[in-house]
Amino acid sequence: MDTITELRVPITSAQDIVAARQAGRALAKEMGFDTLAVTLISTAISEVARNILDHAERGEILLRPLNHGARAGVNVVASDHGPGIPDIARAMQYGYSTRRGLGVGLPGAKWLMDEFFLESEVGIGTTIKMTKWLNRNG
Repeated sequence: MDTITELRVPITSAQDIVAARQAGRALAKEMGFDTLAVTLISTAISEVARNILDHAERGEILLRPLNHGARAGVNVVASDHGPGIPDIARAMQYGYSTRRGLGVGLPGAKWLMDEFFLESEVGIGTTIKMTKWLNRNG
């Protein structure tokens, strides 16, 4: 995977969420992920990008291919300088929502990806790092 080193997608509108999702889908396909994994990755990107728009109004999705020897993956970093999350444990509970949604955004994204790390500071912003690893047979 030498063609893409990283791709940054600014998130300021609903169209940007679509662009980030499409970019993640294209990267995952290029790296050899199967259709299901491509869908999981693009859905997780949609969830964190939607959170940026809903809570911080603007931010960024950074997409990077990972290559560690025989192990490859897609790394997604979602960041904003919004209000931050005052209670991360509560925000990670299924069903908890501050915007009358279903409350599956952050916990759903965590479930869809292999690795998920959330860091947030009130008044500073939020950064979410997610990785999906490519399962290679053989």
